[in-house]
Amino acid sequence: MTMPHDHADPVELMLALGAAARTAAVATARASTAEKNAFLLDLARRIGDAREALRSANHRDLEAARRAGHDEAFVDRLALGDKAIDGMVAGLVQIAGLADPVGELGPLRRQPSGIQVGQMRVPLGVIGIIYESRPNVTIDAAALCLKSGNACILRGGSEAFHSNQFLAGLIQEALAAAGLPREAVQVVPTADRAAVGALIRMPQFVDVIVPRGGKSLTERISNEATVPVIRHLDGICHTFVDAAADLEMAVSVCDNAKTQRYAPCNAMETLLVDAPIAAVFLPRIARIYQDKGVEMRVCATTRAHLEAAGFAGLVDATEEDWRTEYLAPIISIRTIDGLDAAMDHIRRYSSQHTEAIITQDHGRAMRFLREVDSSSVMINASTRFADGFEYGLGAEIGISTNKLHARGPVGLEGLTSMKWVVLGQGEIRR
Repeated sequence: MTMPHDHADPVELMLALGAAARTAAVATARASTAEKNAFLLDLARRIGDAREALRSANHRDLEAARRAGHDEAFVDRLALGDKAIDGMVAGLVQIAGLADPVGELGPLRRQPSGIQVGQMRVPLGVIGIIYESRPNVTIDAAALCLKSGNACILRGGSEAFHSNQFLAGLIQEALAAAGLPREAVQVVPTADRAAVGALIRMPQFVDVIVPRGGKSLTERISNEATVPVIRHLDGICHTFVDAAADLEMAVSVCDNAKTQRYAPCNAMETLLVDAPIAAVFLPRIARIYQDKGVEMRVCATTRAHLEAAGFAGLVDATEEDWRTEYLAPIISIRTIDGLDAAMDHIRRYSSQHTEAIITQDHGRAMRFLREVDSSSVMINASTRFADGFEYGLGAEIGISTNKLHARGPVGLEGLTSMKWVVLGQGEIRR
């Protein structure tokens, strides 16, 4: 498939986009909340009005994906049906309704010298986002970056090229209508992979890189970038069903955490079950998994409980299973001796994405919250809630397991930083 600019030098192209984004970032940083919201709401209207044309562009990508031999799960991620388009529109409206973080001033503290000291929230500057498959990310990323006062350079996957370029046109029209520079949001107009290499090595123009995609993409970017990266590699998410759990709740939550959708990074991959309730709880949840075609990879104790209850077709879990993000109808199940053993297992195997405990014991729940070191930690809730939309952030730019700057779902505040401000009345240092 021939793309515009495919024969242009990708490094020169990216340097030009970077320089333009750096200039545009000055305007986006000072843009008013009203201007930014006008852009978001106008873009929502344009997407709704252009629904059929957008689907036509998306159809070209879907047909190319099928010709290339991609499976239906891949094609489904790429598709822009009415539900996906409605979701983009709703996300834009929601982000327009969120408080603008830019310029927010924290509490001022008066010092003995007389000066007042505080912190102000400011944009990061220019954000590069590299993503695969889902063209709705183009809209989510543009909206979050612009609302938080940043300029952005978006590099979507070649498989969504026509969809992304159509959306880029709508974004440019909405920026111009709101009086904002068109260069505030730039979608890379080439499928050349060298453009990614250039984007992640432009610290003079780009302040942070956010990869959204599979582990191989994220690892490559993390290893090669000279620009700071906000990222996570794996989503090895755990749920621990404590002996003090409400078993009806535990069955419902553990079913949802695994089977509501298999592919997202916040789907549960390992179920830990407290030994005193294993004989009662395991057959109940295993029956649901079996009926839904979920392969169960189990420890020896779990196997004994389930075989005693008449289950067959179980697979022995290996050491590698505890370290694996399946993103598929497969789950690892381990019977474990209490809260401390569960937290030890999580410390050893977790990717620090999301962990949950199901319990009615307040003390154990609070210990789990304090001691489990992941970007999201939950009590009596499905790990599938680890998502920017569900956290009330609007659309998310991604999930971060970094410990510096943003952590967990990254929304508007995660795309800003803080600077110190000092208010004085002529004080001088003695």
